Amino acid sequence: MVSHKEISQPLISAHDIDVDIGSKKILDGAHLDINTGEIVTLIGPNGAGKTTLVKVILGLLTPGHGVVKRKSGLRIGYVPQQFTIDPLIPLNVNRLMTLTVKATRAAVQQALATTGVSHLIDQSVSSLSGGEQQRVLLARALLREPDLLILDEPVQGVDFSGQVALYQLISDIRQQRGCAILMISHDLHIVMAQSDRVICLNAHVCCEGHPQEVGNNPEYIKMFGNKAAQTLGLYAHHHDHNHD
Repeated sequence: MVSHKEISQPLISAHDIDVDIGSKKILDGAHLDINTGEIVTLIGPNGAGKTTLVKVILGLLTPGHGVVKRKSGLRIGYVPQQFTIDPLIPLNVNRLMTLTVKATRAAVQQALATTGVSHLIDQSVSSLSGGEQQRVLLARALLREPDLLILDEPVQGVDFSGQVALYQLISDIRQQRGCAILMISHDLHIVMAQSDRVICLNAHVCCEGHPQEVGNNPEYIKMFGNKAAQTLGLYAHHHDHNHD
């Protein structure tokens, strides 16, 4: 359980963010706060600016207007939406894990064990399944001992049972390590029910709050339809029972 004292200082605070690409406005006064230890999900239709907002808070993109503040010494682990490696490149998992982070084999093994794939340490990256690759990339992000994990479409290319397992793993990592997690996803039902707070983005923030609050918000229903809101209610109910 995260105390009110712990969440009083946001890890990242982004306000009034504008981003224009050519004549198109991608973000229009968007905002995002992430507090210690919480799972926040950023949702929205294709082209809503979700990945663009993530690039802004990572410092990879400078907004035309707005302010981003990061807690001093903040460590971020990032799993990108797309990670493609030429199958002709002889790259194994251990080498992938240490491309941008110096780490011993023991540290790599421990990170991989956290995500359940330590047996893959010498496996060729090109031979991994979608679920295995996501678990390896998540382990790679954990090598940084992050205060904040940012996961852009973390279950992309994974079947339904694998998605459920990955979301449970992400929740377990938050509980074990106390890090905050920002997820960007189109998987509305499961991912929202696993979240402490949901932010619905369509260039600007349409609505935000607890998953049930967002699911009942007229802006959310307008964007995704009544069926999505009703299905979310079923998942949220199931999620509550898992945590009784």
